[in-house]
Amino acid sequence: MSKFIRLATALAFTISPGFQGYAQITGGQHAFEYLRMSNSPHVSALGGYVPASPDNDVTFTLQNPALLNPANHNQLALNYNLYYAGIGIANLQYAYHVEPLNTDFGFGVQYYNYGSFQNTDIQGNNLGDIRAADYSINLSASRKYLERWRYGATIKWAQSILGDRSAIGVLADVGIVYEDTANLWTFGVVAKNMGVMVKKYNPETQSEPMPFDLQVGISKQLRNLPLRIFIVGHNLYEWDVRYNNPADKVSNSLLPTAEDTTSNKKYIADKIFRHLNFGVELILGKRITVSAAYNHIRRGELAAQDAKGLAGFSFGAGVNLNKLQVHYARSYFASAGAYNELGLSFQLNKFFNIGKKTEAWGWNKTY
Repeated sequence: MSKFIRLATALAFTISPGFQGYAQITGGQHAFEYLRMSNSPHVSALGGYVPASPDNDVTFTLQNPALLNPANHNQLALNYNLYYAGIGIANLQYAYHVEPLNTDFGFGVQYYNYGSFQNTDIQGNNLGDIRAADYSINLSASRKYLERWRYGATIKWAQSILGDRSAIGVLADVGIVYEDTANLWTFGVVAKNMGVMVKKYNPETQSEPMPFDLQVGISKQLRNLPLRIFIVGHNLYEWDVRYNNPADKVSNSLLPTAEDTTSNKKYIADKIFRHLNFGVELILGKRITVSAAYNHIRRGELAAQDAKGLAGFSFGAGVNLNKLQVHYARSYFASAGAYNELGLSFQLNKFFNIGKKTEAWGWNKTY
């Protein structure tokens, strides 16, 4: 186990371009930014970060590969939603436990369709339509270590097509999870989106950095109350991820120069909370869950200055129908309005019994 932790740490510091001085994590600084986005309503309802959770939701595999476990066996999750400006988002995640190898495997797809745009030359002549889309394919594997530990890794093939330009990247996530079932808490660490660009948008320029993230999360279920609490630290590789807003600058000179301009405040508390995500989940019996979360960095960067509203908050609910799970989320990214998501998870071995010939590879088994 110690060798795996050392390897994950080494990868985080050597492969990721996040350590090359990119202090801010605002959009437009990295290639394949869509890999940061939530891949399911359940994840969105918890604020977009789930590196630690005891819940058997296959979509959590893409949050931390160590969360892939035998209880996800034969579970297929699907969702398709319309994002802002009519952008289409589709996600698929599937898991299978291979008992002879004592290993869990996962497969997933993310797809973002930005639609078509009119292509014109510098004189404004219409040259036809061009399309833009992003997608990634991920393969995961996870195993148990001793009684309470799990470790896992995900390999991703990511592609971006923007008109006549395209880029390809190969990335990896590595993670570990510790679960204390006696005291009802789970701890997880994951290094995400470490990798390289194998095809650049422009062959004559340097490769764009990958959207690396280092996350640490804890979930704790209260013993005498059906409530689970989530606390996540994200973007932990860099202290100051606050947006460099010129409105926060003042001058201390009658004839100001660039050297005279300094920050009006240090914003220490704000810088700390921009690394934190808080979530709660109310568990009503075995069938219904209600979730809520607060994402401070989302509120700080996307809320309007004079009308913040519910920006940064997200809410959701889930219903477990044995063979089928339904999840809904409503996320307030900005003051302008909310984003609604709906997702379904199917237990395939309960929907399709494909005969005794499958018993050798465990199609009908539950764990």
